Amino acid sequence: MNKNVKRTILGVLLPGMLLLGACSNSGGSSEKTGASTGKETGIQERTIKAGIGNNESHPQGQGMKKFKELVEEKSGGKMKVQNFFDASLGDDLNMTKALQAGTQEITNPSTSPLVGMIPEFGIFDFPFVFNNEKEADAVLDGPVGQKLMDKLPEQGLVGLAYSENGFRQLTNSKHAVKTAKDFKGLKIRTMQNEVHLDAFQKLGANPSPMAFSEVFTALESKTVDGQENPLSTIKSQKYNEVQKHLSLTKHVYTPFIMLVSKKFWDKLSEEEQGILREAAQEAGKYQRDVSRKENEVAIKDLEKAGMKINEVSDQEREKMKKVIQPVNDKYAEKFGQELVDEMMAEVDKVRSK
Repeated sequence: MNKNVKRTILGVLLPGMLLLGACSNSGGSSEKTGASTGKETGIQERTIKAGIGNNESHPQGQGMKKFKELVEEKSGGKMKVQNFFDASLGDDLNMTKALQAGTQEITNPSTSPLVGMIPEFGIFDFPFVFNNEKEADAVLDGPVGQKLMDKLPEQGLVGLAYSENGFRQLTNSKHAVKTAKDFKGLKIRTMQNEVHLDAFQKLGANPSPMAFSEVFTALESKTVDGQENPLSTIKSQKYNEVQKHLSLTKHVYTPFIMLVSKKFWDKLSEEEQGILREAAQEAGKYQRDVSRKENEVAIKDLEKAGMKINEVSDQEREKMKKVIQPVNDKYAEKFGQELVDEMMAEVDKVRSK
C-alpha cells in the first residue's frame, strides 16, 4: 500500500477511534455511578414509597414511622421514606404485587397474603401453634424465619425483617366465646385464607372472607356477626362501636414482614442495602415492643368503651386445638411437614427452658 492511501485511511479512522475512546472513558466513569450496570455505589438521593394497610397510630404505623426516621438518619438524609397509611396504595396483596412490578418500593404486610406465592408461609396461619410472643420470636428470628425469607427473591421480593401483627382475637355481636362449642353458627369475617376458613368451619362457625376495608360496614349492618384481628387493630378500627363481645382466643399469631421490591433492591449499593436492612431490623424490634404495650392498653380501653371481655382458658384453647388438629395436619403436608416439624421443635425448645 502506498503512503498516500495509508494517510487517507488514517485520516478517516483516527477521528472515529478518538470518539470511541471518549465514549469508552465516559462509560467508565458512568459505571461508577451505575449508568451502565444499573447499580449505584455509595448513598444516592432517593425517595422510597412505603405503604401499609393500617393507620398511623397503629403499632404497624408507628413501626413504619420509626423505619423512616432510621433510614433518613443512617443515610444522612439522602434516602427519604414516604409513608402511605390506611391502605391508600391498596391492600396488602395489591401493594405486594406493586413491589413485584417495581412501581412501589416497600410494604409491610402480614405473611398471610404471601401464601399464594410461597405456600410455606402458610405455617404461620396454623391455629394454636404459639402460646406467647416469646415462642413466636424464636421461630421468626431463627432458621425457620430465614428459610422463608430466602424464598422471596424468586418472587421478585426481598425480606428485611419480621415484626408483629400479633395474636388474633375474636369479637362478635351475639355472645361470649369461651369454649369450642360457642363458635357454632357464628358468621365470622376472615381473611381469604384457606387454613383459617377450614379451621373456623371445623369449629362450627361460618367463615366469610372479605376485604379488610369492608369489615366495619359488614359488622355494622350485621352482614356478619363477628371478626378476628389483633387487639391493636380492633381498637384502631373502632370495632367496639359495632361489636359487644371480645373473646381473648389467641387462636393465631400473625407476623408482619418488611418487603422490598427486588427490582429496586438490585439497583441499590451495598451500603444502601445495609441501611435499609439495619433500619428494618431495628424498627421491627421497636414495633414489637410498641405492639405488646399497646395490647395491654387496648384491653383496658376497649373495656372502658363498653365491650364485654372474656379470657379463654388454656384448657379450653387445648380443646379448640384438638378440634382443628386435622386442619393443621392437612396443611402441614401441603406446606412441608419437615418445615412444620422444625417450627414445632423451636417452640418446644422455648417451652423447655
